[in-house]
Amino acid sequence: MKTPIGIPSVDLADFLSNDEKRKASFVKQIGEAYEEIGFVAVRNHGIEDQVIDQLYTNIKAFFNLPTAVKAKYEIEGIGGQRGYTSFGKEHAKQSKAGDLKEFWHFGQFVEDGDPIKEVYHDNISVDELADFLPTGKEAYQTFLKTGGKLLQAIALYLNIDEHYFDKHIHNGNSILRPIHYPPIVNPEPDAVRAGEHEDINLITLLIGASADGLQVLNKQNEWVAVTSIENHIIVNVGDMLQRLTNNKLRSTTHRVVNPPKEKWAEDRFSIPFFLHPRPDMPLDCLPQCIDSEHPKMYEDILAGDYLDQRLEEIGLK
Repeated sequence: MKTPIGIPSVDLADFLSNDEKRKASFVKQIGEAYEEIGFVAVRNHGIEDQVIDQLYTNIKAFFNLPTAVKAKYEIEGIGGQRGYTSFGKEHAKQSKAGDLKEFWHFGQFVEDGDPIKEVYHDNISVDELADFLPTGKEAYQTFLKTGGKLLQAIALYLNIDEHYFDKHIHNGNSILRPIHYPPIVNPEPDAVRAGEHEDINLITLLIGASADGLQVLNKQNEWVAVTSIENHIIVNVGDMLQRLTNNKLRSTTHRVVNPPKEKWAEDRFSIPFFLHPRPDMPLDCLPQCIDSEHPKMYEDILAGDYLDQRLEEIGLK
């Protein structure tokens, strides 16, 4: 079914039910939506309002800190993978103008002795906000659990084992990114809050932003406004999943446009969760997605190597 937000809506409770018909219907709905536009809105997603509210409270408190205080948490030499990234540093790969945003990165919390912990940078505590890191951790782990269920449905749609992705996302390189788009003051001519781009990862989970602005490019090359709707999260395909499926599932171009000038004084907050696999996951096109009409489109590559390439393109590495 279509919702007012302009993209299909699905109910995760169908997939989690013991009703095989409901589960199969969910798999079909989400798979077809990802072939058509690459975005869905998900209800009954399991991310509690309390978790979301606590996260928003903490990230707003952080971004309200003085610039000099926030700068303490910007760590050079790690590609922005943890901590703070200052205003205007990231840009779309085809743009020179920095995006009109600042953001924070929470990364994986490896707590089971997995040697992969040595590959990742440590998460960063904020001295001024005692609840900041614990709140981020709780949200991170909740998003990851929901994302794992969605990937199980995607696996079934691709005619591979339902748990294909489980081992690849366990202690994977996922990122929770609270974003602050400050009031707009004298922007460069081409600067926007987030230039048109595709996400790098497998899937992205986005809880409702505090203001409109997100737009998705459909197959007709038209920009479709995606506005938040109560009790839904937005989940889209990233380039890693598009590559893995040999373009069967679509990583759709999207952007965050500037509001009308009369609203330039308003802040905007957004919190995407970029679900990444472990760096050693092969992104080789699945055999199930290759045939005479759909020849293999991509060279073999590991997820970690692909991520490094993309971080260089957008100015973070």
